[in-house]
Amino acid sequence: MSDISHKGRIVEITPEFTTVEIVSESACSSCHAKGLCGVSESRRKAVQLPTRGWDDFQTGDEVELVLKSSMGHKAVWLAYVIPLLLLLAVLLGLLALGAGDLVSAAAAFGVIAAWYIVLWLFREKLKTEYIFNIRK
Repeated sequence: MSDISHKGRIVEITPEFTTVEIVSESACSSCHAKGLCGVSESRRKAVQLPTRGWDDFQTGDEVELVLKSSMGHKAVWLAYVIPLLLLLAVLLGLLALGAGDLVSAAAAFGVIAAWYIVLWLFREKLKTEYIFNIRK
């Protein structure tokens, strides 16, 4: 499988974490007319990685952050696909059982809220699974 990678710059190195700043750009940010358009967007994000003692990185180094594409697919399933399936199942299931539209919609949104609360509660476990590798 291919990897997902982002170019970045090391902004801080501590014994616990190495912080890399990446620039997340929209698809049109490389367009020659982006200054005139006003639609283009780029944001800076800081990613913290566990510092490994054997790496020889310095603050300011240009690096590449790499994540297995399977982890990206898993994130899409957890953040988008499963909540959509839950929403549709609850909404259509309650409507099929004869519940009103308002009750069905409220229950469906309640299930989605519960899903994201569960993800938030397991954020530390998920954080350990989604580890970027860093390379020059």
